[in-house]
Amino acid sequence: MPSSPSALASHPEDLHPSLWRASQLARHHARTLDTGYAALSAELPGGGWPVGALIDLLVQQAGVGEMRLLAPALGATGGTLDKRPIALVRPPHVPNGPGLGYIGVPLNRLMLVKTTKTVDALWAAEQILRAGSCGALLLWGQHVQTSSLRRLHLAAQSSDTLFVMIRPLAAAKDASPALLRLALRACGDGLSVDIVKRRGPLRTEPLSLPLQPTPVLFSRHARTARRPLAPVAARGLQAEVAA
Repeated sequence: MPSSPSALASHPEDLHPSLWRASQLARHHARTLDTGYAALSAELPGGGWPVGALIDLLVQQAGVGEMRLLAPALGATGGTLDKRPIALVRPPHVPNGPGLGYIGVPLNRLMLVKTTKTVDALWAAEQILRAGSCGALLLWGQHVQTSSLRRLHLAAQSSDTLFVMIRPLAAAKDASPALLRLALRACGDGLSVDIVKRRGPLRTEPLSLPLQPTPVLFSRHARTARRPLAPVAARGLQAEVAA
């Protein structure tokens, strides 16, 4: 028996998964990963980071706490249920292996992709998403054309990859197809998180999230000899993502 009009109006996701009531959080996404922060998860559709979609993290500055925010989910993608690599594409500084390991990021799954040009970083990210060989992909960028973001979002939708793009706060003014956009600012020993975009009602007050203290994660002169991350040139990436 078909659903009544009133029932469909109450649950528009039953008509199409891309529909939701503006006054409520969308009920579900295809798959989500727990953020590890109960206050944040409670504000996100599906209760976590959406997998197979573009997530935009807009940061006050590199190293403000974005890696500590993502660490619980990255640990999940590198855990027993998912042994695929975690790709870091064009990070602003050399990742500090001991610092990442300290917060639970599985170092043996990390793959560092170094590029000098934005176009190469975008190309590398698209290849990783289309190959579906990485459990998570973190891509650092600046102002990126909306058409390029759409292309990456489309590639992400065909994958089962946690895809996070990390950009400056100023990029919040740019249009983005991302399902989720968060603005991150330093706040004492944690983060102030503004929800710029989500499938649900507007949140006017920022969230305050405490973060675990940790050694520096990104440094211009990081000592990584103990656990070096092997870089992969962007244009030599195809063999890596197909492995």
